[in-house]
Amino acid sequence: MAARKSSAKDRPAYRCTECGYSTAKWLGRCPECQAWGTVEESGGTPAVRTTAPGRVSSPALPIGQVDGQVATARGTGVPELDRVLGGGLVPGAVVLLAGEPGVGKSTLLLDVAAKAAGAEHPTLYVTGEESAGQVRLRADRIGAIADHLYLAAETDLAAVLGHLDEVKPGLLVLDSVQTVASPEIDGAPGGMAQVREVAGALIRASKERGMSTLLVGHVTKDGAIAGPRLLEHLVDVVLHFEGDRHARLRLVRGVKNRYGATDEVGCFELHDEGITGLADPSGLFLTRRAEPVPGTCLTVTLEGRRPLVAEVQSLTVDSQIPSPRRTTSGLENSRVSMMLAVLEQRGRISALGKRDIYTATVGGVRLSEPAADLAMALALASAASDVPLPKNLVAIGEVGLAGEVRRVTGVQRRLAEAARLGFTHALVPTDPGKVPAGMRVQEVADIGEALRVLPARPPRSARTAEESAGRGGGKGSGRGDG
Repeated sequence: MAARKSSAKDRPAYRCTECGYSTAKWLGRCPECQAWGTVEESGGTPAVRTTAPGRVSSPALPIGQVDGQVATARGTGVPELDRVLGGGLVPGAVVLLAGEPGVGKSTLLLDVAAKAAGAEHPTLYVTGEESAGQVRLRADRIGAIADHLYLAAETDLAAVLGHLDEVKPGLLVLDSVQTVASPEIDGAPGGMAQVREVAGALIRASKERGMSTLLVGHVTKDGAIAGPRLLEHLVDVVLHFEGDRHARLRLVRGVKNRYGATDEVGCFELHDEGITGLADPSGLFLTRRAEPVPGTCLTVTLEGRRPLVAEVQSLTVDSQIPSPRRTTSGLENSRVSMMLAVLEQRGRISALGKRDIYTATVGGVRLSEPAADLAMALALASAASDVPLPKNLVAIGEVGLAGEVRRVTGVQRRLAEAARLGFTHALVPTDPGKVPAGMRVQEVADIGEALRVLPARPPRSARTAEESAGRGGGKGSGRGDG
């Protein structure tokens, strides 16, 4: 029995060099971080240790006696970011901002660092991906030069902590957490163990100093934040910065927020001079016309709690191939296919099956919520009949496969936003609640009632006569001018 105990004690242990996971046997793939070939022998099995009670850092107090003023948010100088954060940055809070490459994370945080810098609260911007000269050129371009903004290019964790002792900043911006490494930890920068160590050290420094910290995080090809999932649990706020590379609009969404709500969205416009907040972004998603055009319909979508008016466009043409094309941009292909089926079966519109159909949104906005179904269906019906919808009309509602128009959340907020922008006519599901003054709201129960808003198309003979008269008038005016 003694021999068995000694052999068990001397049995070698194995440890993952990426995340530090320990196991009693060798594995080809680490079950913690899913990395291959990173489990190596690390000596004997570590002895089990227990923690004895120690000295407390501060006595426990009744919750009513705890000072809540120390957690008061301080504005960053960027109102759209403050909206998502819940009023600003809380001293000691650690914020993780993640997004795809080139979306504008560094530009936004450099602007925040310059506007938040002050004599009482200096800002330290640490870059691990670029040189200090490159960051300075960007600061000149976007106007982010401030006397109390300090810049350092470091990739060593010890050097970053040394800068904190020298500058004593009120705000630290680290771009990015995947580029900084600690020499005390095995593994390459960006690995599981390194990201966990760097984040843990900066979180401890932030809490001890009462310093707010903004960390830039990379994302994987699937859109998830790179590194261990523990990183998202450790930080106080997780934000996602997203937007189409070819569009001007950028959105900041709150995924986790210990100090506020997570249903707020900040809107920004990225341009050559930098990035600016959009207090009223609906203008990016609309096309102002003197006369309505067939195949267009407006709706009001909710981004978090924020209503945005967006335009859905549709175009149908005769197909030149046996299988007609179905192309979408900014809309979900599955929902467009559902609306086509509902229009053909419930709306008795048979002209869509053998035509090429193109649907898109304006300004790069993506509409994924079901509240845009009714606007999508009306745009398709308008394009199929080549008859424009009435001017200043918005459509809000979810359309089911039975053709019914279902209620959606936030109808009153959507109608209030439409009325603020000057729209006077709205199609909504039944029982919309309080209606804004000056807006005519028409309740529709199914797609058949909704399609009645389309003006009656004149007979073909009348349209031919009108077109001929129009062409003749144009020629006559031309001869008169000559």
